Amino acid sequence: MGETWTNEQIISDVLGRGADIEIGASDNSWRLSRWRQFVGSYELPALPNPTFVVHIAGTRSVKTKLGTDWSETSSIPGCATILPAGRPSGWLVDGELDVVTLSIDREVLQSHGSDSHFDRLRFAFSDPLGVALTRQVLSELYAPQDDARRVYLSTLVETLKAHMLRGPTTAADVQFPTSDFSAFRLHQVMNAVIEAPGKEHSIEAMAQTVGLTPSHFCRIFKQATRMTPHQFVMRTRLEKARDLLTTTNLSIGEIAETLGFNSQSHFTRAFRDFTGRPPGVWRTG
Repeated sequence: MGETWTNEQIISDVLGRGADIEIGASDNSWRLSRWRQFVGSYELPALPNPTFVVHIAGTRSVKTKLGTDWSETSSIPGCATILPAGRPSGWLVDGELDVVTLSIDREVLQSHGSDSHFDRLRFAFSDPLGVALTRQVLSELYAPQDDARRVYLSTLVETLKAHMLRGPTTAADVQFPTSDFSAFRLHQVMNAVIEAPGKEHSIEAMAQTVGLTPSHFCRIFKQATRMTPHQFVMRTRLEKARDLLTTTNLSIGEIAETLGFNSQSHFTRAFRDFTGRPPGVWRTG
């Protein structure tokens, strides 16, 4: 096994099969994969990068090896696990398994100051938002692709990555109860922005959608996405603008107006800050 193998290549080698579906960066700085239908017990050698594992379906009994014994706790659908880099692991699967793995290069984690979150195994903890985001990513991956869906998928993956980089939280860290706020309601807000990025999407209107005060909404939105609502709206508009510049003949002014920018100059500055290039240069390649 060569030193340059990725997490996913190592897992595929152990399982004797590739991922069911896989997406990622061309430089392998991150990769998301779905693995299904592997059963029994197996030994996984140390992986080069930390891995966030989301148990989305299948068996309700997955154990990991702690020393020479199997864990008393089991992972069930809805649980998440953090597998640190450089740690061999053992797994006991009682039936069929369906998991998604998200691996991120250690240098990326270090640059975000998040590497300490992934220096030890954390097995089978509850992560409703991580599971909800993962399920939504999968549903978009398996659906027919178009420009709007590609923008939506890109935003979802970035949100899931941000959720992973934030690191696991404990129940004491959560500032809102499940009955009062949920990942579904957060998705309602995000979906509304993605479906119509050119609308105003004020903080007050978004907060009203989920029944929270603007200040409380801003706080929990940033906890979940590592972005403020305004940053999310702006990012969604600029990602849509990138697609429109590539796939349509709309003028730069028309794109700026369609996506709700105050002026063409405002759009140009924001797009240059986002991509490193002005819109006209981006369009000509």
